[in-house]
Amino acid sequence: MNRRLALAVLPLLLAVAGCTSGTADDAPAPRPAAAERPSPFRDCTALSTAPAATSPGSGSSTATATPASPSTSGTTPPAGGSALPELTLSCFTGGAPVVLREVAGPAVINVWASWCPPCRKELPAFQRLSERTAGQLQVVGVNSRDSRSGAQSIGEDFGVRFPMLVDQGEALQRELKRNAIPLTLFVAADGQVRHIDATGALDDAKLAKLVRQHLGLAVPA
Repeated sequence: MNRRLALAVLPLLLAVAGCTSGTADDAPAPRPAAAERPSPFRDCTALSTAPAATSPGSGSSTATATPASPSTSGTTPPAGGSALPELTLSCFTGGAPVVLREVAGPAVINVWASWCPPCRKELPAFQRLSERTAGQLQVVGVNSRDSRSGAQSIGEDFGVRFPMLVDQGEALQRELKRNAIPLTLFVAADGQVRHIDATGALDDAKLAKLVRQHLGLAVPA
């Protein structure tokens, strides 16, 4: 009787053991990942290089943005400010990580996410700013606490092409002690953050005003 009972229980014990201690060879082969769509964003390799018109020894530039004079801007860019946080962020397109403090100014850095309605509303204005100030100003995105597919779709749908960093842990917001997004940093040529804007969605006119006021560049309409 005991022999028959042992023979009956043995298959059950072997089945349980197979579920908890099977080798990798016993596991089903993983399905091949779907091919990723090409990134809509530019790569980040040039972020540590100052815009051509502000680089030492640069010659003439074809960029449309120009340094704002007192007669056209009505203001002088404020001195001082603080340096960008000492953070290293990955680039959406891959490649070497980017040391945020090494992003060369003047630059406008926009923190956003695809699930944030004001972020989606203002992104086209940042793309237009990038195009209008090419060679004089760097426009950089920081995608925060978002899915790759969500950011990818927004870039494709809204035609966003400027370089994109990724900050899934909200490290930049924590360093700046800011919780809400969108968040926009205005970084001068000397690397100092002259202004942080958290007023909500920015349009073309407001962006041009802030760039002129804090960075001393006139942006054409």
